[in-house]
Amino acid sequence: MHALSIPTWMIHVSSVIEWMVAIWLVWIYAEVSHTLSWRWLSLGMLPALVSAMCACTWHFFDNAPDLEWLVFLQALMTVIGNITLCAAACDIWRSTKPSSI
Repeated sequence: MHALSIPTWMIHVSSVIEWMVAIWLVWIYAEVSHTLSWRWLSLGMLPALVSAMCACTWHFFDNAPDLEWLVFLQALMTVIGNITLCAAACDIWRSTKPSSI
């Protein structure tokens, strides 16, 4: 755990908690608004959460060389997360456009 300072750990951990709360709030909004596209957004946020957890895990174990695969997994989840968030945002945008007759 010596890889990061205490203030940096506080930022890392609070960011993960904030992201989990954001996923939960978007899911609740989807239920309240009865809009399926918002539910897709909350699901699209999950790969980014996995990415953050990979980073925290790797740092927790002092950036151990045996766990370097976590760096690759983090990068992969970041790319997948960006794609899923973009797709979900496009779906929300399409659902708000008035349909033409």
